[in-house]
Amino acid sequence: MTVTIGRRELLAALGGAAAAWPLAARAQQPAIGFLHPASADTFADRLRAFRQGLKETGHVEGVNVTIEYRWAENELDRLPALAAELVRRQVTMMVAAGGTVAALAAKAATTTIPIVFATGEDPVSHGLVDSIARPGGNLTGIYFLATELTAKRLGLLRELVPHAVRIAVLVNPVNAPIAEPTLREIPEAARAIGLQIQVLNVSNSREIDATFSALVRERPDALFIGPDPFFNNRRKQLVLQAMRHGLPAGYASREYVEAGGLMSYGTDFLDTYRQVGAYAGRVLKGVKPADLPVVQSAKFELVINQMTARILGLKIPPTLLARADEVIE
Repeated sequence: MTVTIGRRELLAALGGAAAAWPLAARAQQPAIGFLHPASADTFADRLRAFRQGLKETGHVEGVNVTIEYRWAENELDRLPALAAELVRRQVTMMVAAGGTVAALAAKAATTTIPIVFATGEDPVSHGLVDSIARPGGNLTGIYFLATELTAKRLGLLRELVPHAVRIAVLVNPVNAPIAEPTLREIPEAARAIGLQIQVLNVSNSREIDATFSALVRERPDALFIGPDPFFNNRRKQLVLQAMRHGLPAGYASREYVEAGGLMSYGTDFLDTYRQVGAYAGRVLKGVKPADLPVVQSAKFELVINQMTARILGLKIPPTLLARADEVIE
């Protein structure tokens, strides 16, 4: 029996097929599994930088690559399950941003899926790669120096608050890969410039408020906030509490100063995340992580909030102002 298809039916069939083509194309797009220990709402700028790095290698989210986001919401024990979920989703590659703890979770979840990390701690000593120049295995990434800058940050804080003798140091004990090296570095750095330190463990929002209530009684001369994704996530709370209690504070990244914090010194994280995106793009093009040396961040920035200094009654030394990469008025 011969079946005759009319012009209208033929056009409808062709139209339906055409509509299905983009769906099929999207289904075949490479997928990036993005793993992070914090939450999305306070990392928008860094995500834009990451997407910019992808774009530089010809990859645009939603056009020729998809991204599966998994945020641990500061519950670090969720990271292994989130990494395993991304493996089950059969992502093309993984990006483990936000430090060593995310990178270790990704590494434990797969030995075959390529992984690009961003970590502030030595990736060799933590077993992420065999060496900086020859990573080996399925991981490579960006090493942005976090705890290694502890002495430099402490010295800058002392320079800005020259009368300081007692410094309170906030660390997040749950994130051991960051907390432990910070605690190793800071006593020696403090002794070298004649400072006394008081270490305070803080791992959730309630403990932040409770710690500052205790600091009212302790009255340290200044505050040193350790580098940690959780602290960055709670930067508005930390800055507000420091200002409310009249405490000069030093931070690890410019986002704190943009939120009203006094001073920061650390890696240019927008550039770091752009580099992560560019490395991810190269992996998507077929380059193996083992053939991509770990990149060590070379861009650091000193940012000072002049208005906050005035509110705290601090006069910023001209030599410090001259060295600042940015002064927020």
